[in-house]
Amino acid sequence: MDMELMPAPVSVGDQGRCGFLMDRATTIAAQDGTESTERWLRSTIGAAFGLSLPPGVEGKDNTVLLRIDPALEPEGYRLSTGTGRSVVITGGSPAGVFWGAQTLRQLLGPEAFRRAPVPTGVPACIPFTDIEDRPRFSWRGLMLDVSRHFLPKDDVLRYLDLLAAHKLNVFHFHLTDDQGWRVEIKRYPKLTEVGSWRSRTKHGHRASELWDETPYGGHYTQDDIREIVAYAAERHIRVVPEIDIPGHSQAAISAYPELGNTDVIDTTTLSVWDTWGVSPNVLAPTDNTLRFFEGVFEELLDLFPAATSPFIHVGGDECLKDQWKESPTAQARIRELGLADEDELQSWFIRHFDRWLTVRGRRLIGWDEILEGGLPDGAAVSSWRGYAGGIAAAEAGHDVVMCPEQQVYLDHRQAGGPDEPMPIGYVRTLEDVFRFDPVPPGLTEEAAGHILGTQANVWTEVMQNRSRVDYQVFPRLAAFAEVAWSALPAPADRDFADFERRMTAHYARLDALGVEYRPPGGPLPWQRRPGVLGRPIEGAPPNV
Repeated sequence: MDMELMPAPVSVGDQGRCGFLMDRATTIAAQDGTESTERWLRSTIGAAFGLSLPPGVEGKDNTVLLRIDPALEPEGYRLSTGTGRSVVITGGSPAGVFWGAQTLRQLLGPEAFRRAPVPTGVPACIPFTDIEDRPRFSWRGLMLDVSRHFLPKDDVLRYLDLLAAHKLNVFHFHLTDDQGWRVEIKRYPKLTEVGSWRSRTKHGHRASELWDETPYGGHYTQDDIREIVAYAAERHIRVVPEIDIPGHSQAAISAYPELGNTDVIDTTTLSVWDTWGVSPNVLAPTDNTLRFFEGVFEELLDLFPAATSPFIHVGGDECLKDQWKESPTAQARIRELGLADEDELQSWFIRHFDRWLTVRGRRLIGWDEILEGGLPDGAAVSSWRGYAGGIAAAEAGHDVVMCPEQQVYLDHRQAGGPDEPMPIGYVRTLEDVFRFDPVPPGLTEEAAGHILGTQANVWTEVMQNRSRVDYQVFPRLAAFAEVAWSALPAPADRDFADFERRMTAHYARLDALGVEYRPPGGPLPWQRRPGVLGRPIEGAPPNV
């Protein structure tokens, strides 16, 4: 039997006859620390096959045994089928046990990915084998932009399940931008009362002349956020909330005009932005703005506890400096602080919140523009404009998450054909993503040690519903997950034919999960968006 696992494990032992068959007599024996996986198996695998999976004891036949062995790497695991027609999952930590359970689910067949049993839904018989596995990177992430396209809470929970199914362990939650503020802040209620709704929405690329005139928006209550964080923690997923400052802030300024550069424009005339691109309306570098966002972050830290969210993302990207150049207030602040220019003014802004977060036991992370003007020692960088920012940060001793847009922006189109819906950016095929390497050649060993891992980013400007998000994310997220988890050879030496073969089995799992992925043969008729303008970029992306 070929196990067709995704992502590929480190090793799979010789496979013999049937070693484990789950049935009505199967029990779960969970050692201390493995309770979250026990609950997950019962609610997920149990539901898929209509089995109760009651508590059992170690040493009894027909048992799923969950245990922890600290000698293994923290997220590593061993899955063994042995005597007594049982299966043993041993993890280096509770997370390792959980990733082992994800492998067990794949071994049980695509029916294990359904929510209720179907007539043919008999678990596969798992052969006698030993699987050894561990991740290459500790940061294996997906960033989801819920500002441009708001995904309701249940859709976010669904994406957390999809991350877990692919052994991804970081959910970067892009909560604010020019086009909408998505998290309830009780001391500033207008952030959601005003800032979470736009009067209309651009349909397609910003150059499109099409509009959807329906008011659009939504937000998560604080209890919604707590539920999302708890749901993620149960699946050993860390959540990185992002509050984008000092740019990408028009939604906040529309709710509280005093946050903007009032000495340059009449900020009371601003509304939540209804088109795409980079807004010139950025935060004013005033003490009032600092105090306001300290208040925002105080509530945010309460919603995202340190155990689940050690990193807080502050954006810091694409902050246009035009208003600061015209603002007497901003220029006075530059002189007062002895700064060289507006880049250093942004650096001052970021440094302030780095100190503020550090005192409270958190780490600041931002997009690679935060390198401009100097970066605080403990800050980490999301390298999005290419490899260069990440290389510079790593060589300067900063931790880095590699997410270059040319490689792993999943909003970029998947093929060059005319039927791709609202085509954005470079062609990034399934094979292109499979051959991505988060560690560029030539890095010193010390600098490479600062590459925490990698992340795929999903910007949702031209994604008007969950189906479109699915189409852009899948199947490429499966290739990305393998890059993030598996110990692969150099990109040119990777066996894409074998990956495609395993994807054939994985498509059946995605079908059972209800994922509306892009089929290998191209978009289905209802996945196309004829007549809606995109912005395709021809040629291979630059390696920058």
